[in-house]
Order: sequence, then structure tokens, then C-alpha cells
Amino acid sequence: MPELPEIETVCRQLRTVILDAEITRARILDPKLRGIGGITGRKVEGITRQGKAVALALRGGGVVTFHLRMTGRFLWQKGKGALHPHTRMVMSFAHGRLLLIDPRRFATITVSKNVPAVSLGSDLLNDGDPSQLWLLAQKSKVPIKAFLMDQHRIAGIGNIYACEILHRVGMDPWRRSNTLSPDAWITIAAAAKEILKQAIACRGTSVSDWRDLFGAAGENQRYLLVYDRKGEACYRCGERVERKKLSGRGTYYCPACQNEKGGPNHGTMEI
Repeated sequence: MPELPEIETVCRQLRTVILDAEITRARILDPKLRGIGGITGRKVEGITRQGKAVALALRGGGVVTFHLRMTGRFLWQKGKGALHPHTRMVMSFAHGRLLLIDPRRFATITVSKNVPAVSLGSDLLNDGDPSQLWLLAQKSKVPIKAFLMDQHRIAGIGNIYACEILHRVGMDPWRRSNTLSPDAWITIAAAAKEILKQAIACRGTSVSDWRDLFGAAGENQRYLLVYDRKGEACYRCGERVERKKLSGRGTYYCPACQNEKGGPNHGTMEI
């Protein structure tokens, strides 16, 4: 599933090709998607990320919001070659066309007058005040990994980066959120920002379907320390990485480094 780094990557790439460009045609190829009428002849005035969503602001008012969900991605085509077999939408411009590709058909498109009012949590790339996160966590007994992935609390973090963040700080994914100290949240927020920035610089993580706007795989999978490494040696301590289910998601972690005391960082993880 595309997470914050993948969506940030595609937003930055989209700005280089369709910002200030006029939409000449928009076609829905999958009846499961809602219509996108009324946007032809409009110029793309702004492109922003809303958590894991891409929002195209149109000149004169109106916003087209894309949620890529599990396997959705965009592909930019300069010419009029064959469409990708899983293309669900085509948005055409004078200099090329934007395809929405989604093999599992979970992606959604919403056209609205304004940016939809959604309840998203802190964005750890741009803000994520640790003191506010600590206050919010005091009201929750859910495991810290589930807390990080709750879009109403923290926007944009999914399974890959939650696993990586918790391994970086030596935190047990099952530890209750309300047991973390303010210092622990400072450590987590700093690690998250560093990991997200690195992933963006690498154009995302391609362990499955993810490709950037131009069809290239990301490179951040080269730097993953725990995700998708079940049975392999932990780079930090040498113990074997394990994978167990937490809130229905496969959770990769090192049982030696990520213990109840916070592993090698237990000095900052204690209450």
C-alpha cells in the first residue's frame, strides 16, 4: 500500500508535469469508480498530499482527490501508446496523459467543491509535535504500532514505515501507547521524520506493486532494516527477525532489540 513517502513522491513528480496544465479529457474506464465530470477544460492549480491521498486543486474551484489504497498508482505517458491492462482512469493533457492503475480496484476518486473535510492526525514529515502525540497517546491503550497506523491520530504511516520506525527506536510493537514517556515520543518523532525523508529521497519502497509516476521502482527497499526480513539476522544485534500479526497486519520486529523496555534505547523509553 502506498504510504506517506510514496504519495509525497508522486505529488512532487506530478507538479513537474501537470501543474498549470489544462485537462483536455477525463475518462473513467472502470464502472466501480465514480464519475469525474465537469473537470474537462480546467487547469490544475495545485497538487497537495492529504495523508495518503493526492489532491488536485482546479483553477476556478474544485478538487479531485485520489486515494490509491492497496495497489493504486499513477503512470504518466507522453504519447498515446497502449494503456496498461489495469488502467481505471485516463486524464488527458495536451502534452500527455495521466493513468490511474489499480490491479485490485480499491482506489477511489472524489470530485468536490473544496478539499474534503477529513479527520487526519499529525503529519510526522512536516509537524508531529511530540508533546501533543504524548497527550493523545495517554488516552489510548492500543499497541504503539496500531497507534502509529491510525490515520486519525497520525496521517500517512502504514505497515512498512511503522515497522521501520519502531525497530529504529527499539520499541516493542505491542507496547501500550499510554505507557510511553514524553521523551519516548521525541525519539519516535525524530526517527519517523528521518526515515520518511530517506524514503522520499529514494522515491518510495517497492516491495510489491509500487512504481513512481514514470514507472520506475523506488529504491528504499535497499535500506529496510526489519520489514520483509522474516528469518534474517537483525542488522543491529544479529538475532532473527520475526513476523507476527498485530491488528491483522504482518508485523516485522526483532524480539531481542525491541523489548518491553525499549531495547537499546531503554533509557529514553521508560516512563
